[in-house]
Amino acid sequence: MPVPRINTQRFLKQNRRTFVNSSCLGFTGLVAAAMMAQDDRAAADHPLEWQAPDGLPHRAPKAKSVVWLFMNGGVSQAESFDPKPMLTQYAGKSINETPFADVQNPEKLKLARVTVVNDANGQQRNKLYPLQVSFRKYGQSGIELSDWVPHVGNCIDDVAVIRSMYTTDDNHGAQTQFHSGRHMLDGEFPTLGAWVHYGLGTLNDNLPQFISLGQREYWNAKDGHYLGPAHDAVPIQVDPSNPLDYGKSAAGLTHAEQKLAFDLVGRLNRLKGEQYPNDASLAARIKAYELAFRMQSSVPETLDFSSETQATQDSYGLNNPETREFGMQMLATRRFIERGVRFIQVQHGAGGAGVWDAHSALKSNHEKNFKAVDQPVAALLKDLKQRGLLDSTIVVFASEFGRTPGTQGADGRDHHIYGFSVWMAGGGIKGGIAHGVTDEIGFHAVEDRHYVTDVHATILHQLGLDSRRLELPDRKRLDIDHGQPILAIV
Repeated sequence: MPVPRINTQRFLKQNRRTFVNSSCLGFTGLVAAAMMAQDDRAAADHPLEWQAPDGLPHRAPKAKSVVWLFMNGGVSQAESFDPKPMLTQYAGKSINETPFADVQNPEKLKLARVTVVNDANGQQRNKLYPLQVSFRKYGQSGIELSDWVPHVGNCIDDVAVIRSMYTTDDNHGAQTQFHSGRHMLDGEFPTLGAWVHYGLGTLNDNLPQFISLGQREYWNAKDGHYLGPAHDAVPIQVDPSNPLDYGKSAAGLTHAEQKLAFDLVGRLNRLKGEQYPNDASLAARIKAYELAFRMQSSVPETLDFSSETQATQDSYGLNNPETREFGMQMLATRRFIERGVRFIQVQHGAGGAGVWDAHSALKSNHEKNFKAVDQPVAALLKDLKQRGLLDSTIVVFASEFGRTPGTQGADGRDHHIYGFSVWMAGGGIKGGIAHGVTDEIGFHAVEDRHYVTDVHATILHQLGLDSRRLELPDRKRLDIDHGQPILAIV
């Protein structure tokens, strides 16, 4: 078999960096470019002794992968995972006209009288708005959920609902706060996915260990921050013909020509590595180039659903225009998990404030959005469970905050940070439980309150990681940044 040759004329008079960008992949803005960006600053910003740990967990893990499902805009807790019938019973009344303004508990009395008339933005939202959907009990556990989540409801015995979340950012920068634990104006802080990527080794040498599916909002477009761009998520599109930005070969090179080019660049880099044996950025860059080349075939193969049965595709809703887009992302998520990807973040409705931001027309907004995500998410849970993968995979369903018990305008709810819901499943998380309590109208989390980083701490705990042992020497974090594992659900 003849040995393929590269047309060397096209590479004449190019320096090594140009040669890489033009001949290998052109992965500008992706893995290779991220490593290029480290060339000039890695030594100063990320000394060798600060490089990622050895890839081993600090304690015996209960899970090895994470699926981070984030609903951008603010999901109403009362119309989803924490129904409050008192909102309907006292609809149209001022909160201070209800019995809940005179509760005997001093803590609740203080909350009710001081802050209950205002929403997170200080606006008057004190006229109670009725529930816009019915609710019922699901599963053997009998947990009450709304009729907008029937598919997830059928999986509730594998799910732990946390009804007592709170945060402090009253606007959509809370998206960054939920991902990183810090307000977007505090500076640049790594997201949870970046910390997991930093702390644990690879499960598959042919795929990135941290990926992002779906559109990303501008205030959460990066992940690694001071850990370095190598710990940013790799953006993936669920499109087998073009899954990676700049992922196609340049100038019509064949696969064999690209391989020769990569082999040559690898040899040059390794020769340079012998000259500079302590250059950690060079070693990381070599690894990134090699991964980028392997991703050209491994990523499209993962996104090729032709091997999936029609029944599987139908279960994810690929046959329905309302569920197809998110269903494809969920099926791709299962296939990535199956192939050993560590952390997959999937954002639904990013862009602007987010599609869940129902300041008006809440009923039509949430009904449409839940139709898009409920069936695909439940299909993911069932598929992972059937394949024996749910035991080792944590699935999180979250939103940056909830929505007010009081009405905004005629038919909407405003942002609400004092009490809202998320849920978790798999990876050693107890199923069929509702943890934490909000008051009778869903305004305040009043029992087992959890700041958003408690979700982070729970995930790291199940992965066997100690966030304090991952801390960089000059980047000490506050206790609240680390959070506390929610041990009641594990």
